[in-house]
Amino acid sequence: MTPPSPHGLRSVADQDDRTRGGPGSILSRQSRDHAELHRLMRAYDAAPDPDERRRLVGRLAERSLRHAFAEETVLFPAYRTYLPDDGDSLTAHIEGEHQEINELLERLQDTDPRDPGWEPAVRRLFALVTDDARTEEDVLLPRLQQVADVRELRAIGAAWETARRTSPTRPHPGISRRPPGNLLAGGPLALSDRVKDAARHAPRTGVAVVLLGVLALVLRRRSAGR
Repeated sequence: MTPPSPHGLRSVADQDDRTRGGPGSILSRQSRDHAELHRLMRAYDAAPDPDERRRLVGRLAERSLRHAFAEETVLFPAYRTYLPDDGDSLTAHIEGEHQEINELLERLQDTDPRDPGWEPAVRRLFALVTDDARTEEDVLLPRLQQVADVRELRAIGAAWETARRTSPTRPHPGISRRPPGNLLAGGPLALSDRVKDAARHAPRTGVAVVLLGVLALVLRRRSAGR
């Protein structure tokens, strides 16, 4: 059982989907994503092979970056709207942690897991992800739950999921952590990241096919928008 929050509210971690407002509520969506991040961290600790650990950090990176982008573009503006007295200061703290997470993940991309600097960076990353989730589930989300109705929580959840699915997948510490800067940069970076991801996973002979497919998608979307 999680200790009571400083505001005497029940942690989202101790609630089920029904009390959170249903599976589509932002409370439930955030809680599920936090659980997956914690699962990946536990899997890392249980993996003895350095290459497997690198793979797991890569999966954690993509998941946490998508999660953070959705928070910064959808959820944090909602906090600042619904909690006008201190929503800005509370989200600023987590935005600072997101910035450090981006910087750590960018460094880990170019570090061998056998390097002496790898493990301290991973431990700092895990501490930031854990603190971020705890602040959300014990403080911010319960306070949002107190002032927003179920319909609003589900609407925020739907917008959050759309942002998460269309977010960049790689660290970008140089972009703004707030709208409109992150929104303006997010679309082009997300497309660029997906091209790099596809090229990395595709066989060499298939890279051209992947790039042509992405180009066709861009042209189709552009035509649809006319």
